[in-house]
Parts: sequence; structure tokens; C-alpha cells
Amino acid sequence: MRQGPELIVPPTYAPIPPAIHPRHAAIDAQTVDWAQAFGIGSEELRGRLVMHDIGTFSARILPAGHEEVVALLSDFVFWLFGVDDGFCEEGSLGRRPGELTAVLHRLLRVAQNPEAPMLLDDPLARGLRDLRRRVSRYGTAGQATRWVDSLREYFFSVVWEASHRSEGTVPSLSDYTLMRLYDGATTVVLPLLEMGHGYELQPYERDQPAVRAAAEMASFIITWDNDIVSHHKESRATGYYLNVLRVLEREYRISPDGALTVAIAQRDRVMCAFMRLWDALLDGASPQLRQYLQSLASFIRGSQDWGISSLRYTTPEDPACLPTYFVDSPSDDSPEPLDIPAISWWWDLLPADPHPSVHRLTPMRPLFAHTSA
Repeated sequence: MRQGPELIVPPTYAPIPPAIHPRHAAIDAQTVDWAQAFGIGSEELRGRLVMHDIGTFSARILPAGHEEVVALLSDFVFWLFGVDDGFCEEGSLGRRPGELTAVLHRLLRVAQNPEAPMLLDDPLARGLRDLRRRVSRYGTAGQATRWVDSLREYFFSVVWEASHRSEGTVPSLSDYTLMRLYDGATTVVLPLLEMGHGYELQPYERDQPAVRAAAEMASFIITWDNDIVSHHKESRATGYYLNVLRVLEREYRISPDGALTVAIAQRDRVMCAFMRLWDALLDGASPQLRQYLQSLASFIRGSQDWGISSLRYTTPEDPACLPTYFVDSPSDDSPEPLDIPAISWWWDLLPADPHPSVHRLTPMRPLFAHTSA
């Protein structure tokens, strides 16, 4: 087993209050049953994943969401780990991007057309068919289409990552950032944020550059946080791994400790930008947009809480040095854009005042009753 550098992760900035769905334990148990019933992943992988409190993670993302959609999200996250861990991180396909592309395209066809007579004996395909039908049950036709389109983005990005894994290469920071916005599967969750509260955000709001930027900022923060807490686990595994700390080490020719400091500063600066944009977007926002923005915030905080508490990252058999709490002040609150071309445009959309009146987000009550499509 490769032994990576022992890093002590300090508490990170968390201006968003925590919350969790009251049915989190039942949702977690239901996902375990679902994964067993469909045989998601190998028996060994499934045995590990059922210990990771994936239902609790989903319950933190949608703390006031409708239980059936929180359960759908939980099952979907488990399925994503079956793909990411089983195919990409640990399977041989993760080093053969051409073959991985073919497999993922077949799965994509199943998501597009669950009735297609393809991969009928494949556990991941069977699970995906179930997920797709439930997406159609709880969402609109437009939301189902966006979910499939986002799944295509995710598949495309993991093939991109597989190409680096096959060659043993490390991408530039800008390329890694762009890839990470999608291969973290955050965008595939976004339609479920709407379904969880029974509304559909209209394109004239969702496609505003500032709203797209807020969603991308959330993806950046979530994936940077994930890379920070998962570094211990990944650096001690066998074979190739790709992580923002490794990218930063190479980009800036710095030590692992230096890379950790830079990564935390980057996520803190984006968190500050997210809060400024969040505050500005609320002014004049529709009830649907207000709920969507609140859900983005819950997604960020839920990922933080799960990241420092799940056995997936604490790895008690070889304990990671992760924090047990968060802090109220960022390590970097500069209003200047990060020097990352793929995302520097976000700062063009921020209000002029770099210090908004709202420094800590407050929970919102759910605004919508559930409606099935």
C-alpha cells in the first residue's frame, strides 16, 4: 500500500448552518436494502459503501425535502459510487478510456430509454432503470431530460479523467478545475434539488449567468472539500490517484502541506464569492429561485458535514487527521478572482460591495408542496 504524506486538515470555513432530514436513519437503511436488491457494485465494494452513511448525506442535502426524493437521491449517490469506485477508481476500465466510453454510452442509453432491451442482466443498468423511472415519477419531463443531460456531462468528464489515469499524467489546474465541476457528479444532483421541493425552476432564471455561476461555485466548493478530506484515503491506495492537492503540488511546485493551504484558501475565497452572489440573487428572486439557492447552500454544508464524519473519509483502520468542527472566518476573503481561467468569469458577476450585509446564511422553510409529474 502506498503511503502518502500525513496531512493534518484544519477546520474549514462554514458560514452555512447545518440541517438534516428527520428521517435520515430510515432513508439510509432503505438505500442499503435498495443496493442489495439490485446488486450495485461487487459484494466487497457494496459491503464498504453500505457503511458510509450515504442516506445521511442525502438527508443533509435535502433536509426539508420530500422523503421519497431524498431516498431517490440517496440511492442515486450509491449508484454513482458504484460507477466511480467500481469502474473508474478501482476497476480496470478506469485505465481504458475507450472501453469505458462504450460502457458509459450504453448506460446513458438506458437512462434515456429505460425500456430499451439493453444490459438486461447488468446490475448497474437495472438500478439505473429504477432511478430513471423514479425521476420521471417525481419530476417533470424537463427535469428528467436535464438529469439525463447532466449524467452525460458526468460520464464525459470521468472518461477525461480516465485518459489521465491511463497515461499517469496530471492535468493543469485550469483543466482539472473544469473537469472537477462535472466528474464530482454535483451537476447531476441539481435537478433533484428542485424535485425534492416539488417545483421546477424556469429556464429564464436557471440559465441566467449569475445563477449558473452560483451552481458552479457550489460544485467547486463541494469538490474541493471532497478532495481535501479524501486525500488521506486516496494517497494510501494502490495505483494512480488524481486530487486537487496533487494538481497544486505540480502546478506550483509546492509541498503537500503547501498544497493543502492553497486548496483551503481557494475554496474559502469561492465560498465568500458564493455568499456575495447568493445575497445579491435573493433580491427580486422568485420563490422557486429562492428555494433553489437555499438548496445549493444546503448541498455545500451537507457535503462538509458528511465529509468529516463518514467512514468513507475518516478511515478508522488508518485514521485520517480530519477536523471535527468548522470555523466562522475564511482563510482567504479576497474579492479578487482566482487565477484559474476556467472559472475567473464568476467574479465579473459579483456585486460591487465585497462585504455583504449577510455573513451567515439562515435556514429557510420549504416553500412548495410536493406535486408529482
